[in-house]
Amino acid sequence: MASGTETSGSGDIGRTLELLWDTGRRPSRGPRPGLTLERIVEAAVEVADREGLGAVSMRRIATELGTGTMSLYRYVPGKGELLDLMLDRVQRPSENPADLGDGGWRPALEALGHATLALYRRHTWLLEVNQSRPILGPSALDGMERVLARIKPMGLTDPELVSVIVMIDGYVVGAARTQVYEREAERSSGLTDAEFWQAQEPVLVKAMSSGRYPVLSSLSEDAFGTGFDHFEFGLQRILDGLEVLVTARRAADAPASASADGPAAEGPAVADGSAAAGGPA
Repeated sequence: MASGTETSGSGDIGRTLELLWDTGRRPSRGPRPGLTLERIVEAAVEVADREGLGAVSMRRIATELGTGTMSLYRYVPGKGELLDLMLDRVQRPSENPADLGDGGWRPALEALGHATLALYRRHTWLLEVNQSRPILGPSALDGMERVLARIKPMGLTDPELVSVIVMIDGYVVGAARTQVYEREAERSSGLTDAEFWQAQEPVLVKAMSSGRYPVLSSLSEDAFGTGFDHFEFGLQRILDGLEVLVTARRAADAPASASADGPAAEGPAVADGSAAAGGPA
């Protein structure tokens, strides 16, 4: 699977924004009742999910919907704009608040990591899209708003909060690419993961007994086993690091808050004392 074969924002940006936010002109009623922009985007996502992004074209989607290609152009200018509509469609956030976990920022980021991994596994073609300059539609902004609302209490600066989301997404993309590539390798080769490594076992056993790789040969038998959840381990270590930062930031802010509160707390006491001293004996 090639990465970055398509680029978000490659169509007419103004027209794409009109379609995403429903602020542009609407097509007049066409010859095919029931044909809508939403249905066109859904059909494109379904084709991409089944066959990859390379299978998506205006002609193919028209065939999928049983209509003429020119009918589609009345709703969307071309594949570039259609791709951005597809990206926003699959990023539509869940309406269930519990999907971002219970409690504070850490459960929210943990849930975000798992939800993003599931998104890439459902729509593997997302790994083929260069999203370095995304066109921001309502789904993308709704999702970001929900996450930011949950992690705002971390007490980080605004750029840092955005960086936290970028960090989680970057980690998940790498893990998702590895998992998707593993499935693709198994499908294309016809060998299961176990069969693939069994084929190498005689050579590897000989290499480990040669003395050339003392550290590798000393590892336990389960070091490269499939029972260890590498994704969860890495995600938790990222969250641990953020926990250290949040704790340090709060500790640094605490003395400032205490000193700011000190004079205000002492003020009334001094005033009361003066009043008592100046009053009648």
